[in-house]
Amino acid sequence: MTYGLFLSATDKKPMYLQIVEQITSKVLLGDWPADMALPSIRELAAATQVSVITVKRAYAELEQAGVIVTQAGRGSFVSPHPDLQQQLKQQELAQLLQAAVALARQLQLTDAELAAQLEQQLQQSSAQSSAG
Repeated sequence: MTYGLFLSATDKKPMYLQIVEQITSKVLLGDWPADMALPSIRELAAATQVSVITVKRAYAELEQAGVIVTQAGRGSFVSPHPDLQQQLKQQELAQLLQAAVALARQLQLTDAELAAQLEQQLQQSSAQSSAG
């Protein structure tokens, strides 16, 4: 069983990061609800055919991000934090905005030009929402 995780050896991202992103995505989408038990590190390593060290690093990253909690002797669980999905969405938005700013810098856009483009997108989104 792969627990719905699909790791790719051809992906440029390290395996542990693929695990982190996919588990975070499953939690964000509600596929893995609060307090759900995660597979043990050894189980997930065997299922995904990666090393125990790789899964251990992924779980450590997830725990540091607040996505999972680990209880000694019991295992790892999806965080029961009531605002977890909202926090993950906020983090995703922040990452997308960072990427947009980085791209704007590459294009040598001024802050005002970037803000104008964002405003235009917001207006288009509002117009589409009210039309639909």
